[in-house]
Amino acid sequence: MARVLLVTNGHGEASIADRIAHELRGLDPTLELAHFGLVGAGLSASMADVGPQRTMPSGGLIAMGNVRNLARDLAAGLLSLTAAQYRFLRSQRRRFDLAIAVGDVYALLMASIVKAPTVFVGTAKSVNFAPYGPFEERVLRRAAACFVRDAATVERLRERGVPAEPPANVIVDLFADDDDARAGEAVAGFAPAIGLLPGSRDNAYADARFLLEVVAELAARRPHLGAVLSIARSVDAGAIATRAGQDGWSVVPGSDPIPFSLARGQRVVVRAWRGALGPMLRRVELVAGQAGTANEAAAAAGRPVVAFEDPADRKTLWYRKRQKGLLGDATILLPRRFPAAADGVAALLDDPQRRAAMGNAGRARMGPPGGARRIAERAVAILGERVPCVS
Repeated sequence: MARVLLVTNGHGEASIADRIAHELRGLDPTLELAHFGLVGAGLSASMADVGPQRTMPSGGLIAMGNVRNLARDLAAGLLSLTAAQYRFLRSQRRRFDLAIAVGDVYALLMASIVKAPTVFVGTAKSVNFAPYGPFEERVLRRAAACFVRDAATVERLRERGVPAEPPANVIVDLFADDDDARAGEAVAGFAPAIGLLPGSRDNAYADARFLLEVVAELAARRPHLGAVLSIARSVDAGAIATRAGQDGWSVVPGSDPIPFSLARGQRVVVRAWRGALGPMLRRVELVAGQAGTANEAAAAAGRPVVAFEDPADRKTLWYRKRQKGLLGDATILLPRRFPAAADGVAALLDDPQRRAAMGNAGRARMGPPGGARRIAERAVAILGERVPCVS
């Protein structure tokens, strides 16, 4: 029985690893799969979590020169956590037959410590925003297989001597769930219905509060508009409901996958959603989201994505800039203030041609589904020492 370690460095990356794990089990049910999250704790929905894990204040957002977030994480014990993770990986040397690193080159460097063949699944970088640099390219050459998110990045890496595989963007597969008819209940009576994606990190509570304010303003202008609030597995739905009640919403208890609804007067305006993301995305006109991977999944599903930025919030400003670079015309950035936020969403709702163009742009940027399967097939081939040629 072969053992595979999936190493991730983010919340969205853990979801991607779960999807790859699903495909691996389909190809070889005897595989023993383990997940090691370098960022966050207990993030895998389908694998046993191993190794020292801890949630840091930044939620993993310390790249791109984000000095403030890095300082907060250092104060919270980032160096001691990193040392403990390094020691754990050293203790696992020769105990795994394959390591799959999902995220950035740091995840690949850490995965390589276990001294097994490595597969790299790059999620963070693209020539559309931030290409891999010379040092990163040297590290990527060590991997047994290297997957990145788009064809242009594959071409650049190959020109620089990195034998990158054909592109495989697993984020596209995250919305390709079987349909769930209960998602129809979540949008019942809403015309139009919009999706709300507050994300999965600690700031999801504040972001949900802001997104609900946007919906309240829109609902006051449009008598049938409603929203579906997607609540990630790592977020406390009860805490979001409590804060909504404090902000003047009437909270109507429900049951999974719709744990509660929010009303103004006698009118239900928002329903919370705990189910799979895909069925909800198929039923909304657009998405207003402060998420990372979920925003990209919405773009892959052909849904226009609206995100909000506050120039004074340097902690996340670079993150929105990165996402805009990756998604291009599939997303628009609006000011995180009123009435501009609500006005911008309303204008997009009134412009079906622009929404269609944004949906097409999202599908083009994110690529076709099937990436998780191709990565899993390559991994199984490596495990069986049947390494196919790169096409």
